[in-house]
Amino acid sequence: MDNNQNYQSLTRTFTRLSRFQHLSAIAGWDMFAMMPPGGSTARGEALAELGVLQHQILTDKKVGEWLQNALSEDLNDVEQTNLREMTRQYQQAALLPESLVEAKALAGSKCEHAWRTQRPANDWTGFSANLKEVVKLSREEAKIRARAKGCSPYDALLDIFEPDMTSARLDMLFADLKSWLPDLLQRVVDKQSRETLIAPVGPFPVATQRELGLEAMTLLGFDFNAGRLDVSAHPFCGGVPEDVRITTRYDENELLSALFGVVHETGHARYEQNLPRQWLGQPVALARSTAIHESQSLFFEMQLGRSEAFLKRLLPAIIQRFGAQPAFEDDNFIAWNQRVKPGFIRVDADEVSYPAHVILRYEIERALINGEIEVDDIPGLWNEKMQAWLGLSTEGNYRNGCMQDIHWTDGGFGYFPSYTLGAMYAAQLFQAARTALPELDGAIAQGDFSALFDWLRQNIWQHGSRFSTSQLIEQATGEALNSRYFREHLTTRYL
Repeated sequence: MDNNQNYQSLTRTFTRLSRFQHLSAIAGWDMFAMMPPGGSTARGEALAELGVLQHQILTDKKVGEWLQNALSEDLNDVEQTNLREMTRQYQQAALLPESLVEAKALAGSKCEHAWRTQRPANDWTGFSANLKEVVKLSREEAKIRARAKGCSPYDALLDIFEPDMTSARLDMLFADLKSWLPDLLQRVVDKQSRETLIAPVGPFPVATQRELGLEAMTLLGFDFNAGRLDVSAHPFCGGVPEDVRITTRYDENELLSALFGVVHETGHARYEQNLPRQWLGQPVALARSTAIHESQSLFFEMQLGRSEAFLKRLLPAIIQRFGAQPAFEDDNFIAWNQRVKPGFIRVDADEVSYPAHVILRYEIERALINGEIEVDDIPGLWNEKMQAWLGLSTEGNYRNGCMQDIHWTDGGFGYFPSYTLGAMYAAQLFQAARTALPELDGAIAQGDFSALFDWLRQNIWQHGSRFSTSQLIEQATGEALNSRYFREHLTTRYL
């Protein structure tokens, strides 16, 4: 028999788990995109049941024994890395009792479903009642994980999304941003306030917007044989590498938010579609972390998508579908897409004010999980931080304030920092790609992204979880994460 029998038993178990994860991902996508409201409770229970089943398989005593015994087997470097990632998944899961896994899934499903109607109704009272249960269970989970890891409760949840990241390191990175970003934001707003811009005039029919989105996806190399585009209340990318589901939301009076939602989610999707096929079904084939995932979507949306060269390439397709109008003159269209206008909504924010939205959420969720504040404190703190960062009041406006995101509804505490980490990684990666590909800007203007995507495939996509985040970034760019590139990018584009 194969002398790596423990490792072989593990790969069979993790292949089985990935098949259940596949079902869970598609049922989850359907819940957000297609399911009639009446199916909510039954779907929540079904997904919770599936979650418990996966938890049972993963935390079986045999799995722990195989992991231990496989350490002394003769494994190549990819297999050793896979064993490391398997061990990480096992340890993350084995800490939690089954009852907590089920309770958290049910509370999250209930909170998310109610949020869909509570948010439009600005019903903070109703929402906070459900959120309190989610927070209670998330704190329970965080305490269990923190005891095992010897860290703060929040850091224990952060580690799930961003392995090896700590709030101490985030505080340093964000303190650096806070030292220069508010001033940069003010200077950009002042500069742009002297420019007269013409707004695109709608209506922009949804069916035509959808066609435009599909054309942008095609241009960006999305594989429609292994994925599709749909509509949901909150744009997302779900599914599995062999069947990636992305969504956006449309507004007939607003052309660009749906389009750039599609471009953003296509960045996520291309990463998933290009993960290492030869290892699929194994943990080593998964995306490295949420920040690396966000770096890919922001690479597509901000670094590439809002560049002058890409916008000029996109413009003829827009004019062809919606007709010529003054707003679609080259210079106006580019300026409109690069305008900086602090607003309430994170997903619609420009890239200069975006980090403010993320740091605000990070500071609130960290205090919430560490038990320094309670759910009832969130609206007041949110308003205070929005005033300080962006000069906007959200008092009484829960819908466009602390109820706007889906992340907290199912206990996704620790996810938000990955958006700004992703923006920093994206700037650093784009700069490295530009250095490696001197003809890049000309190629983008021609609509030829093949060299750029080959570079991403070589440096990020094909590696899955083979390397740690810091190794991956150092190999791709020649240095550790450095916020200087993000600062230079914003300064160059906006000032």
